[in-house]
Amino acid sequence: MTTWAGRTAAEISAAVREKRVTPREVVAEHLARIERLDGRVGAFRSVRAEAALTEADEVAARGDFDRLPLAGVPVAVKDNLAVRGESTRVGSAATPDTPAAQDHVTVARLRAAGAVVVGLTNVPELCVFGTTDGVLGTARNPWDPTRSAGGSSGGSAAAVAAGMVPIALGNDGMGSLRIPAANCGLVTIKPGHGVVPAGDGDGGWFGLSENGPLATTVEDARLMLSVLADDEPALRAEPGPLRVAVSLRSPVAGVTISRPYAAAAREAAGVLMKAGHLVRRADPPYPMSLATTSLAHWTAGTAADAQHLDPRLLTRRTRIHARLGRPFMGSVRSGAAREQLRRRMEPFFTEYDVLLTPALARRSPKAAPWHERGWLSNVLANTNYSPLTPPWNLTGWPAMSVPCGTLPSGAPCAVQLVGRPGTEYQLLEVAQQLQERNPWRRTAPMN
Repeated sequence: MTTWAGRTAAEISAAVREKRVTPREVVAEHLARIERLDGRVGAFRSVRAEAALTEADEVAARGDFDRLPLAGVPVAVKDNLAVRGESTRVGSAATPDTPAAQDHVTVARLRAAGAVVVGLTNVPELCVFGTTDGVLGTARNPWDPTRSAGGSSGGSAAAVAAGMVPIALGNDGMGSLRIPAANCGLVTIKPGHGVVPAGDGDGGWFGLSENGPLATTVEDARLMLSVLADDEPALRAEPGPLRVAVSLRSPVAGVTISRPYAAAAREAAGVLMKAGHLVRRADPPYPMSLATTSLAHWTAGTAADAQHLDPRLLTRRTRIHARLGRPFMGSVRSGAAREQLRRRMEPFFTEYDVLLTPALARRSPKAAPWHERGWLSNVLANTNYSPLTPPWNLTGWPAMSVPCGTLPSGAPCAVQLVGRPGTEYQLLEVAQQLQERNPWRRTAPMN
């Protein structure tokens, strides 16, 4: 008997199109895995079991399988994107439990491609922090359940890493795709600005946040990105020799990169050198003001999201974060600081095609009720383990997290790839080379 849980989206959709399996069979098997494992993982805020089976039958009734790149593929959606008929809680008791009237455009595109939404995944309140825990649930890393899955797309990443879905939808405003992907051994790409329709509400953190895929393989990430971007499926094109800069420097003064993550970047650099790329050590010209610029945008985005909510129903760390951000909303909205950073970085990305860095500075914090702890302890925990992701939200340029190596615990380690605007598929090809020459286990060993 063929088992479909743990298979890739590309494998599942091919089998459905060839009528080797029905969408209902695929979805039912994944729902059974969710029921068996999610009590330990905490990936889902809401599971749409009956609705998903009904929608799987609707996919099966369609006569255009050959035009459905995600035919019958179960997908999880981060709980800050609207799913028709389901509430969008964004990890908070302050948000209304009101069903959405229609899908967010990215969800609609996934469904149009034949995907079936099996549930909405846990996030930290208002998607602010890099650990996914709160009043609605805690997402754990399936590779090491004592550790947080990361955030804010932590539930989506945990669902994929545990084999409960082959792909998931998330978004990234300061690293919220790349952080949990790095923790959970997944491939993700934060597309450049304008490639995929962004979040709704108050502007997706003033244009910092981008929607993107979480997957176990580069092939699935490429496939899902093409659906989200409403592109034709991208054909593989082996890149010629690229100029790759390798940087082990933290953008934030005083934050150091731990040995396993530095080793992962060096290992990836060696793989790319053997693949024929021109690899050298070089640090981007990070400004000293980057930490304060990031904090201003991070808090201002939260202030915008919280402005219509009852502050009494928000956790204390979120209230403080939003309050600190209100004075910055005007300057952040102007975009001046982001334009200044882009101009500063452009010469570096004229000299180099790809920047390779560690994805994180160290492993994720313990899976704990961080939402009950103080604001400063949350900010320090986030900054100390993830200083490398925010610059590329500020520039609006594409950035990926790709598994590479392992931590002493046996959990995955990862590197980050960054490119100029419009190089999403080039970055995916570089990631494919890393995957082919340094393969990793696709899903966590959970039963």
